[in-house]
Amino acid sequence: MAEPAPGRLTLEALHEQVAGREIDTVIAAMVDMQGRLVGKRVTGRFFVEQVARDGAHACSYLLACDVEMEPLPGYRLTSWATGYHDVWLRPDLGTLRRLPWLEKTALVLCDVCDEAGNPIPESPRQILRRQVERAQERGVLPMVASELEFYLFRETYEGARRKHYHDLEPYGQYIEDYHILQGTKEEWLVRQIRNGLEAAAVPCEFSKGEWGPGQHEINLQYTTPLEMADRHTIYKHAAKEIAALNGVALTFMAKWRADLAGSSFHLHSSLWDRVGGRSLFWEEGRAPLGMSAVFRHYLGGQLAGARQLAYLFAPYINSYKRYLAGTFAPVLAVWGHDNRTCGFRVVGEGQSLRVENRIPGADANPYLAFSATIAAGLWGVERKVEPPAVFEGDAYKAEGLPRVPGSLREALGELERSELARWAFGDRVVDHYLHTGRLEQGAYDRAVTCWELSRNFERI
Repeated sequence: MAEPAPGRLTLEALHEQVAGREIDTVIAAMVDMQGRLVGKRVTGRFFVEQVARDGAHACSYLLACDVEMEPLPGYRLTSWATGYHDVWLRPDLGTLRRLPWLEKTALVLCDVCDEAGNPIPESPRQILRRQVERAQERGVLPMVASELEFYLFRETYEGARRKHYHDLEPYGQYIEDYHILQGTKEEWLVRQIRNGLEAAAVPCEFSKGEWGPGQHEINLQYTTPLEMADRHTIYKHAAKEIAALNGVALTFMAKWRADLAGSSFHLHSSLWDRVGGRSLFWEEGRAPLGMSAVFRHYLGGQLAGARQLAYLFAPYINSYKRYLAGTFAPVLAVWGHDNRTCGFRVVGEGQSLRVENRIPGADANPYLAFSATIAAGLWGVERKVEPPAVFEGDAYKAEGLPRVPGSLREALGELERSELARWAFGDRVVDHYLHTGRLEQGAYDRAVTCWELSRNFERI
């Protein structure tokens, strides 16, 4: 049997470490609709004796609630009418790893199943697994990578809440894009995140200051989609845990302050042969840029799906406040060669030739974003969708070209009408997430915001 990757645990190794009192807790977690880890802390002994084999149960409302954990009405999957029955969390033992930033603790990610052991289609991890299967049925293997940004603050999470998230102090005082000196001031924490991830089998390539005070980016090494989504989710969870343990806070909001750059999730993708030995995107001497026909059609699919699937890249009201000209966030669904003003940026050469989707924000659920990417790519390849000519120049100044949706309401309308989404995901999944988005929109529509109070309290 092959040795697990550094940071991973086999069940046998976990059993030994539990017996030796090196590990006493195993977090058994599923991924919810928001891309968060939710689940249970299991005593190490009970996990190796029972949960590793039999799984555990959790309430089905975890796939039918909002960020506030409020059970929401109108879902087919579960409701008060069904009694919010249990779902079965089946450990994926290939994800078992130690979390070095938590004392004597390991983590295993779980698939969400019904009582008969069938995967629940609405589960984000299952949605992505199905898209990978669809690609494999067509003889291709998607490869992806995440670049994910956050803002760091000289606040605790509890202190920020007491201040109603106003007048928060970022860790930096000036834009620190690629800035080594300011990065050094924050390296005490960012280094803990990088090294903690590496030790938990989440390989990192780089970290760097970004285009905002206290803003950072960590890039993860590319791999297959389900593995990358797992790593991405662990990265976000780890970063917040490590920050909290050190008395500071960080956020992955797409736009935490109107006058500062938003936080992105730059999504890199390509298609390879079924064993991952050769990229299908590169063809020597092919114009433009050595792009093969497969790549051209894949890119055509990305552009065709950019508006239809925008909700899966930008699931909240706040997500759409990031799309502003001159901020390194896209406003047009066009493609360019190494052009950061475009929604899709083609980069690399040879076997590294790929497309970077700049539409997702740091708030996106990676399982849904990768699923949308694969679905759009397969749509384009099957239908031989040719992309328009490469865009050159400043896309922020262009007119008459497809725009990224400007609001959650607009994106939900695109998803509802999307032939591509229903072809790829089926009605059950599309309707589940449409309902989720509409409930989010409705909650915002009923809210009275600080902006309204400040603008109107005295003056109208």
